[in-house]
Amino acid sequence: MTGFRPLLLVPVLLIAAALAGCGINTIPTKDEAVKNAWGNVQNQYQRRADLIPNLVATEKGYAAQEKDVLVAVTQARASATQVKVDASTITDPAKFAQYQAAQDNLTGVLGRLMVIQEQYPDLKSNANFLALQSQLEGTENRISVARTDYNEAVQSYNTSLRTFPTSIWAATFYSGQKPALPFQAAAAAQTAPSVNFDPPAAPKVQ
Repeated sequence: MTGFRPLLLVPVLLIAAALAGCGINTIPTKDEAVKNAWGNVQNQYQRRADLIPNLVATEKGYAAQEKDVLVAVTQARASATQVKVDASTITDPAKFAQYQAAQDNLTGVLGRLMVIQEQYPDLKSNANFLALQSQLEGTENRISVARTDYNEAVQSYNTSLRTFPTSIWAATFYSGQKPALPFQAAAAAQTAPSVNFDPPAAPKVQ
């Protein structure tokens, strides 16, 4: 009887090969790609959050009168880091919108912080500030790349849920799979930032 076992495996192998060829593994594979890309986005946002306290501390010594901007950055960072996210966030519109809004708000106030350095020549020449600024600019670029990669993974995954033949598996084996949510351009990104290069006002004489 043992001699017939290899023959019994042939139909099983053929079925497995046929299923693989029909794309039954496509959906989970692309789902994992989306989650991996999402993790990269989170890593870059966390890197930015880690840089901000040092950047704020450096600017405090040079631009103390810009307290409102420094406070706004600190508060925006706190709000962004308090939004808890995980793999389920990418299919939850409310949680995803909350996360993106918090990060977009932080991006906006960081832009105001960068404008400050144009008004303070001493700050512009400070080695610590220049190093932090360079790291932050690099991180912003990494965030942009990570978001683009994530959106591409989302597009590929969502397409597999809706197109034949993988849509068959989406309706049967993977009926619990939900479309992933892409990042959208922030409303503020449609408007050029306002930059004021007027010199800082002289302190009032008491």
